Amino acid sequence: MCDCKKNINVDESYTSFKNINCFDNACAVVDNLLRVLKETDTGNAFWDKFISLIPEAYYARDPKLDSREVLLYIVCKNAPFIMDFFEEADDEEAIHAMTKCEQECC
Repeated sequence: MCDCKKNINVDESYTSFKNINCFDNACAVVDNLLRVLKETDTGNAFWDKFISLIPEAYYARDPKLDSREVLLYIVCKNAPFIMDFFEEADDEEAIHAMTKCEQECC
């Protein structure tokens, strides 16, 4: 065993959500999702249901209206489906937005 003492700063032991705007990240994903759905005209019952779950906070762009973080929840819960859709559409901007949101917030 090592006799050395190592000081571990709390910031080094885990990553927090401090200074990460998960609402904006989720909005970017939904912005891209709605854009790609419109451009590719590939709507279906799954995406119709997803769109119906988007909270008013998204449209108002006001995170205070989403105190339960519904927008982030629906994005993270459906991340694999959203990413598959973006990859099928071969949309790099959308893939980047989903990757960022998933890595930082989900």
